[in-house]
Amino acid sequence: MTMHGKALPYLLLMPATLFLCIFFLYPFVLVAFEAVTRDGAFTLDNFRTMAGSWKFPVTVRNTLLLAAIVVPIQLVMALLMASVVSRLETGRSAALYIFAIPLGISDLAAGLIWLAIFDQSGFLNTLLSHLGVVDRPIMFLGYQSKLTIFIAVALAEIWRATAIMMVILVAGMGLIPKEYYEAAEVFGAGPWKRFVRITLPLLRPSLQTAIILRVILAFEVFAVVAALGGTNLPVLMGETYNWQFTLQDSNVAAASALLILAISIGFTLFFLRVLRVPKEARI
Repeated sequence: MTMHGKALPYLLLMPATLFLCIFFLYPFVLVAFEAVTRDGAFTLDNFRTMAGSWKFPVTVRNTLLLAAIVVPIQLVMALLMASVVSRLETGRSAALYIFAIPLGISDLAAGLIWLAIFDQSGFLNTLLSHLGVVDRPIMFLGYQSKLTIFIAVALAEIWRATAIMMVILVAGMGLIPKEYYEAAEVFGAGPWKRFVRITLPLLRPSLQTAIILRVILAFEVFAVVAALGGTNLPVLMGETYNWQFTLQDSNVAAASALLILAISIGFTLFFLRVLRVPKEARI
C-alpha cells in the first residue's frame, strides 16, 4: 500500500475530528475550567453553591424521576411501533412517516402544542365543558398543580421523542435475517416466543443505542418543561439556564452543566455494560 493509501483513512476522518475538537472538545474545556475556578483561582465553591441551593435536591429528583418514567414507556411504545412497521407488507413507508412526524417538531413547539391542550382555555377544558363534566375551566398547570404539570411534561416528552427510538429499532429489526424467524416457525415458536428469543437478543445493539440516546436527551429536557411548567417544575437543565441568565453566575452554571454531563456519562457506561453484545453473538 502506498503512503497516500495509508494516509487516506486519516484524511477522511480529519473533518469529523476537527468538528468535534472545535465544537465539543474546546467548549468542554472552557466549561470545565470555568466550573472549577472563580476569579482566576481554583475552587470547588461553585459545586458547593450549586448543591447548597434549596432547589438542587428537587431538580435532581424531578430530572431522574422524569427519565425513569418516560424512557421505559417510550421503549415499550417504540418496540411496538417498530414491530408494526417491520411487519407491514404495504404502507410501511407511510406508517413510518406518520409515526416519525413528531421528529420534525422542536422541543419548544411540542411544549406549546401540549400547552394548548392543558391550558385553562385549551382543548381539554373545552372538551370537558362541552361534555358537561366541569362547570368552569380547571387550571391544570397552576403553581399548585405540580403533579399535573409533571404528567403533562411526561406526555409531551413521550409524544415528542418516542419516534427517535422507533427509527433506530426499525433499522435494527431490518438487519435481523428472516431465516431465523422461518426456522423458529418450523419448530413451532409463536409470535411472542420469536420476539423474546430472536428479536430482543439480536436487537441489543440497537436497543443500546436507542436507550443511551434517549436517556441523555431526557437529562437535557428544558424547552418542554419551560413551556408547560416554567419554574413550577425545576429540572437540571432549567436550573443551569437559571444560574447562567437569571442569576448571572456562569461559574455555577458551568458546574451544573458538568453535573449533567457526569450523570449522562454514568448512565451511558451502565447501559453499555448491561446491554453489551459479545462479538461472537453479533450478526
